Amino acid sequence: MKLIHRIGFYLGGFSIGLVFLFFFLNGKKVSCDYGPEARVKKNINTKLVTYAPEVKAKVFSGDLDSTTIKNLLLKGDVIFSKSHPRETPCGIYYMEGQLDSKTASLLVENCDSIATVKAFNWAQKIND
Repeated sequence: MKLIHRIGFYLGGFSIGLVFLFFFLNGKKVSCDYGPEARVKKNINTKLVTYAPEVKAKVFSGDLDSTTIKNLLLKGDVIFSKSHPRETPCGIYYMEGQLDSKTASLLVENCDSIATVKAFNWAQKIND
């Protein structure tokens, strides 16, 4: 069999396989969390999230909303240079993100079964 025929059969089978995958995985929430940032965020968001007393006081006083914290946990960026992931017994992660045209930062302590938000701060306002 000629090389061109082999390549043709390979590409034909490969394209049929892609079509099957497209139909089987269409509409399913399939994710590929292979990067370190994605794995950390997924790990934190699958656990029970609690707040430190300082953060809880901000939430109860109305200065902060718990959905703001949840959005930052989901969409924020993990800053590994300011984090201490190998701290014992729980790793500490620093996260930043933009919410309502302001920059916010979180300090999260990630233990085995629980994640605790230790600090929340608003940074400077971003110019339009």
